[in-house]
Amino acid sequence: MDFRTACEETKTGICLLQDGNQEPFKVRLHLAKDILMIQEQDVICVSGEPFYSGERTVTIRRQTVGGFGLSIKGGAEHNIPVVISKISKEQRAELSGLLFIGDAILQINGINVRKCRHEEVVQVLRNAGEEVTLTVSFLKRAPAFLKLPLNEDCACAPSDQSSGTSSPLCDSGLHLNYHPNNTDTLSCSSWPTSPGLRWEKRWCDLRLIPLLHSRFSQYVPGTDLSRQNAFQVIAVDGVCSGIIQCLSAEDCIDWLQAIATNISNLTKHNIKKINRNFPVNQQIVYMGWCEAREQDPLQDRAYSPTFLALRGSCLYKFLAPPDSDLLDRRKHCFTVQSESGEDLYFSVELDSDLAQWERAFQTATFLEVERIQCKTYACVLESHLMGLTIDFSTGFICFDAATKAILWRYKFSQLKGSSDDGKSKIKFLFQNPDTKQIEAKELEFSNLFAVLHCIHSFFAAKVACLDPLYLGNQTAASTAASSSTTSRAKYTT
Repeated sequence: MDFRTACEETKTGICLLQDGNQEPFKVRLHLAKDILMIQEQDVICVSGEPFYSGERTVTIRRQTVGGFGLSIKGGAEHNIPVVISKISKEQRAELSGLLFIGDAILQINGINVRKCRHEEVVQVLRNAGEEVTLTVSFLKRAPAFLKLPLNEDCACAPSDQSSGTSSPLCDSGLHLNYHPNNTDTLSCSSWPTSPGLRWEKRWCDLRLIPLLHSRFSQYVPGTDLSRQNAFQVIAVDGVCSGIIQCLSAEDCIDWLQAIATNISNLTKHNIKKINRNFPVNQQIVYMGWCEAREQDPLQDRAYSPTFLALRGSCLYKFLAPPDSDLLDRRKHCFTVQSESGEDLYFSVELDSDLAQWERAFQTATFLEVERIQCKTYACVLESHLMGLTIDFSTGFICFDAATKAILWRYKFSQLKGSSDDGKSKIKFLFQNPDTKQIEAKELEFSNLFAVLHCIHSFFAAKVACLDPLYLGNQTAASTAASSSTTSRAKYTT
């Protein structure tokens, strides 16, 4: 039972879920772009304001043809109540709007049968008379071994089960007093009308697993033992799906690939946002979960989940995804870094508000650069006082502060990378247009943060005005836009 959209971002299907020591039960999985929803069936009232049912009471009459029109399974021998496994459409029991496949029978004419064995419940129903009042409650986590159908379309065939023994794992049809030669038409008037309440069986959310930085595994935790056609998904906050059991190996692989694709897409998007705050040589290449094998003397094999991040030339190992930019549990936050290096932390209510502030900062940056056109900073080169001008039209110009003689000049499109020591020095990597060789230029500034902010702002403005020299070199665009260790605004959602 599998439906998939053309964009491959969503997937829906029926699986079994084993939650703790409970018997596996049927659930519906719905995979969205950023979340995995695990849903269970429940019966809710749809008359007026919807609410979930507890116990319901319905009175039905035994018919000449077909008896009660119900089949039951289960019993105390399986540590569950007897449940309705089939409803005959011909007997019109489902038209009462109160009985559903999966309903546990709790009382029969006031007799508590919650802990009765299957055969005992059958005998109570046989002796219940022509009219029976059932108190029922939907068994949301019916064990999978009962093999209950998910919908009400599975009707039971009339049969005479007034004698003989019944089995708790087979449908015991309650079609008593059935006469094959009786062809009387069933009268709807013999069935009670609904007392103002209507009920429906629906899929309701049991568990929601956010996919960003979540992990999944087919292995029993800490071992090399792989579960057969089963896996679990664990969210970054530790919420676990439980053991999801698929119907086949192909179905299991299909689910794992779909979940992995969505997690990967979210990770790539997050990396892209984080990398806006780092120069190209310090950007995150990839990050994600792995299982690290531990050298535990008490066990032959032991594995533990580890979050790895490959950034620049280093591999970082974490117990959980790093989230140092988030100071608290607020979702839509951003920081603005001043020229002095001070971080100002702000929060807004909606993701759309955050996007609007980002666009506003970009617009303000462009307008300010367009207004001033150029900015000059004092700097030191080999103990000599110099000046560096960042000009919106021409690029970078370094000159002697005393004589005004130009030492070197490069366009924005020639900047291939940069780095700084976080204190005062910046090393620029420019490409010579004639020799194509990289030329390194190192300068020392009294206010490093101010220079980095200015360079970042001018490059952002260049992108905004679609400068052909800049956009003609995609490598330069990618490198230059991330050429400083700090950004004018850092967004952490």
